[in-house]
Amino acid sequence: MACIAPNPALDPDLDQPDNPAHEFAQFGAGCFWGVELAFQRVFGVLKTEVGYSQGHVHDPNYKLVCTGATNHVEVVRVQFDPEVCPYTNLLSLFWSRHDPTTFNRQGGDVGSQYRSGIYYYNEKQARLAQESKESKQLEMKDKKIVTEILPAKRFYRAEEYHQQYLENGGRNGAKQSAEKGCSDPIRCYG
Repeated sequence: MACIAPNPALDPDLDQPDNPAHEFAQFGAGCFWGVELAFQRVFGVLKTEVGYSQGHVHDPNYKLVCTGATNHVEVVRVQFDPEVCPYTNLLSLFWSRHDPTTFNRQGGDVGSQYRSGIYYYNEKQARLAQESKESKQLEMKDKKIVTEILPAKRFYRAEEYHQQYLENGGRNGAKQSAEKGCSDPIRCYG
């Protein structure tokens, strides 16, 4: 009988925030660039990273994720101080940043890596995520929300050029503000 090696991509995300009083949250809401910038602007968010999660391939890269063969989602992992920024604030921003009724797409971005998801780190986050989804569904009336709510799997940090992409100017050098409280429109561009 053959032994099947464990797959680290399927493990929970066991990384820990820099401070034990802080928490992680993971969100998938389409292309991670604009979503990350939105979270960067939130008071109480201490750090953001973009990456890949929820897939079945260990140590994926952008090119591989874009094939759709790994089942990874483009996610933003947020480190936050729950005393300053309750998890419910992050959930509200998540729902406002994308259309949770489109399956495997956001606007012109199509593929399973663009699906809508909330990936939780503890049971309180799971409960609050489910409650927020139910509340949002009431607002959406006849349009069905397809957002998945699952435990956060191992987080694979995306390539360095993706990190804080819009704040750093993207490929055209048009930097956008990540200042806390900034309400400038977020322009997504590659």
